[in-house]
Amino acid sequence: MSNPWALLMLAITAEVLGTSCLRLSEGMTKPIPTVLVFCAYAIAMALLSKVVLSIPLGLTYSLWSGIGTIAIVLVGWLAYQQALSITQIIGITMITSGVVLVNIGR
Repeated sequence: MSNPWALLMLAITAEVLGTSCLRLSEGMTKPIPTVLVFCAYAIAMALLSKVVLSIPLGLTYSLWSGIGTIAIVLVGWLAYQQALSITQIIGITMITSGVVLVNIGR
């Protein structure tokens, strides 16, 4: 089996790509972005199913959701010019802290 940590990062990347394409799909009415959404999510799930064989489920999911959330907020800010409020910045900081704590506590 390949490195589970590398697979996790690829799974997160695929999920972020799929989520980023949701807006481009315009409610799943645009064929190419819609296909990209489904393909990216399928790849993400396939990779994640391999990761949980080596990395504990709770740790995998905390990293998946935390890193994915932070990445999507940054994609929204950078690609879609969505403003970041101080509350969102504090939330990102808390998510990051939580992910670090989960990793330290394993």
